Amino acid sequence: MIEVKNVNKVFGDHKVLNDVSAVFEKGKVNLIIGSSGQGKSVLAKCMVGLHEVTNGCILYDGVDFCIMNELERRDICKQIGMLFQGAALFDSMTVEENIMFPLLMFTNKSKLEMKKRVDFCLERVNLEGKNKLFPAECSGGMQKRIAIARAIVMNPNYLFCDEPNSGLDPKTSILIDGLIKEITYEFNTTTIVITHDMNSVIEIGDNINFIHQGRNWWSGNKQDIVKTNNQEVIDFVYASNFMKQIKSKLNS
Repeated sequence: MIEVKNVNKVFGDHKVLNDVSAVFEKGKVNLIIGSSGQGKSVLAKCMVGLHEVTNGCILYDGVDFCIMNELERRDICKQIGMLFQGAALFDSMTVEENIMFPLLMFTNKSKLEMKKRVDFCLERVNLEGKNKLFPAECSGGMQKRIAIARAIVMNPNYLFCDEPNSGLDPKTSILIDGLIKEITYEFNTTTIVITHDMNSVIEIGDNINFIHQGRNWWSGNKQDIVKTNNQEVIDFVYASNFMKQIKSKLNS
């Protein structure tokens, strides 16, 4: 579990995060949603140490990340898997080499042990046998699955996913959502997903935090969000004509 308590982040004269508190539960898919520029990415970057908080606490299973020394933070970071928005695969490396990279960097496993772990992760994302392909030979959906395999290769306790469905067609997006959900439940991972995708919100939103004007404006789950009377959440959820039609049918 990760708990954020009264976190503020200021850049110069601009306050990006304003007294944000939230709980991200273990074994659940925890979403951070909101319009662009509202602070959700900054919050996630503070949680993984890419930004230092101005004040407040970020607790990893009860231990404050913000006051850890460099060695203690490194131990936490080894437990974090990251799925980047653009997959961020190394073009010059094969699929196997991309997934193996964190093991080479952070473990002393033998080559055989690393190969077995890579094969397991590829099988888990339904890409068994694709070891020797290069990213350029893979579709966008395959690249996202390869990136998920790399994110889980260290068997992380915490999984951060930044816009996992960005650039994908609806069918592939559903596949990626389902994979993230399955992995979260299977490995009892604390999963945090930053997304604009309302399909993801409705499909996998066990816990949802809506960030608006740098505050945690609303919290709930996928059942709550379609019933809320919070106007800012309503404006976000039903921004598209398609979602407005759904809202009209729900209210009729």
